[in-house]
Amino acid sequence: MAGLFILRQELLNQPVSAISPGMSDRPQKGEKTLHGIAVSDGVCRGKILVLHRARHIIARREIAAGEIAAETSRFEKSLVQTRQQILEVQRKVVENLGAKEADIFEAHLLMLEDHALVGEVIRRVNEEKVNAEYAFHVVAERYAEALLAANDEYLRERAADMRDLASRVLDNLLEVKDALDLHHLNEPCILVSHDLSPSTTAQLNKQFVLGFATDIGGKTSHTAIMARSLGIPAIVGLQTATQELDSGDYALLDGYNGTIIVNPTDQTLFEYGQLAKIKASLDEKLREIRSQPAVTLDGQPIHLSANIEDQNDIEAVLASGAEGVGLFRTEFLYINRDSLPTEEEQFKVYREVATALKPNSIIIRTLDLGGDKFASHLQLAKEINPFLGWRAIRFCLAQPELFRAQLRAILRASAEGNLKMMYPMISGLDELAQANALVEKCKDELRAEGKLFDPNLPIGAMIEIPSAALIARALAQRAKFFSIGSNDLIQYTLAADRTNERVSHLYEPTHPAILQLIKTTVDASHEHGVWTGVCGEIAGDPVLTPLLIGLGVDELSAAPSVVPQVKYIIRRLKLSEARALAEFALQCESPSEIYRRCQELARTAAPSLFESKS
Repeated sequence: MAGLFILRQELLNQPVSAISPGMSDRPQKGEKTLHGIAVSDGVCRGKILVLHRARHIIARREIAAGEIAAETSRFEKSLVQTRQQILEVQRKVVENLGAKEADIFEAHLLMLEDHALVGEVIRRVNEEKVNAEYAFHVVAERYAEALLAANDEYLRERAADMRDLASRVLDNLLEVKDALDLHHLNEPCILVSHDLSPSTTAQLNKQFVLGFATDIGGKTSHTAIMARSLGIPAIVGLQTATQELDSGDYALLDGYNGTIIVNPTDQTLFEYGQLAKIKASLDEKLREIRSQPAVTLDGQPIHLSANIEDQNDIEAVLASGAEGVGLFRTEFLYINRDSLPTEEEQFKVYREVATALKPNSIIIRTLDLGGDKFASHLQLAKEINPFLGWRAIRFCLAQPELFRAQLRAILRASAEGNLKMMYPMISGLDELAQANALVEKCKDELRAEGKLFDPNLPIGAMIEIPSAALIARALAQRAKFFSIGSNDLIQYTLAADRTNERVSHLYEPTHPAILQLIKTTVDASHEHGVWTGVCGEIAGDPVLTPLLIGLGVDELSAAPSVVPQVKYIIRRLKLSEARALAEFALQCESPSEIYRRCQELARTAAPSLFESKS
């Protein structure tokens, strides 16, 4: 990796003409910078190619009763054709990148086979007597909008998969070719597009595509994942790039900081050469501490774990240097499939993760469906306010057979000896008691069947609702540990949806109320010999690491990609400094001033983590 940084640095210090023929006579326009979301590391520069995909024009056309069968048949044929195309893309990805990357297209195939979606389209064709492309477009767009409204970033990004799939089906129904066929490229360029579908991204030719930037998208989109697998620098979420940039413009794309600089000056190019050196140095430092413990300068150990979604993340956890898994999001075993996962299926996945990461501990969060996460085959009724409704532990307690299958699978996997389990969205003692009672019944069943399990499996509660934090002392007498789900705790406490641009500015992790709730939870747990971790996004923010440690948090669990940075700052902190910061924060009334002080300490403790940020 350091070699790649050095290579980039050398390239950036070369004359422009040395990069690509014709670059030295680029138009002398003023430098302009656009800011987006960095999703794939790297720096590249070259000419821009702006892609404008023609949008499907979907007209409603009424059909006669005698045409219904033919229209339904036409729709079904388009599904078969689309499936064949996706399988071909998947085959090519396996050949070029590997099986793990090709798994991305399983979501497309599952959507394509979703009985509810397909059935709804056919119903509309039959009952409304409309053409298939119109019926499909209406249904697919409704699905995409539902995903976009989700509070979970992972699920919001699945809307892009839905629209990628829908576009393919519509291409086949309308008998049009893919407007973004990039096989004609014959010289290196930086692609700029409103969006790039995962299937298009997977087939990019690295010889000609130096990097890409899109108007929309997020960090967890499959397009972003494909870019990282290809090793192509990429930025998403630029919003207006396709409107502001022109094909032929010369630009520098910074996949570390999420910026694209059009017509960079010689000074900018020189500065990027210096930044490449800094990043190479930091990367080397992060590699050196991968196997080192997360312990402060004055000897305070912090358990540093990783968040995962399924067994495919094992490799990333091992590479990050994390001490196990602090959050295994099991709901992703239920999403994008036609039926519920069986006890046996779940058992095999949980055991695989436990075995692979032994002796490090794995904390499995029980099913957190509902709200922003749904499984189409469950046919859950719509709710006016799903985030305050029938979800997580509430849903599981109301579906004991579904919950029982998961609990039995977790218990059986616990025979490996390194599993823990926690319940999401606990709001009071009754929910904890009911869930634990069902666990005891499952233990009795497994004993009677002669199946092995850990009788002392540690069971914890997630603190995501203010009511749970306020009764933490009572919960601590009945739970073995706490895990603060900061994303929901912040939203529920401040009544601010971080995905709603009108109120997202109110979503402040350093709000005094949030810090008081964290402190209350930590103090209650320690009084009763229970530990407290944090598994939300703030656990992966190096700026907030000192504050969380100062508040007494025992464990941090973050995405594998940011674990090395969090470990680095922990190892350069003193517990005394972190406690002084927390004492200040608990007395301060200004969220912005608290955050400023956090930045100040973080930058002082680990300057190289922030030097490369422009």
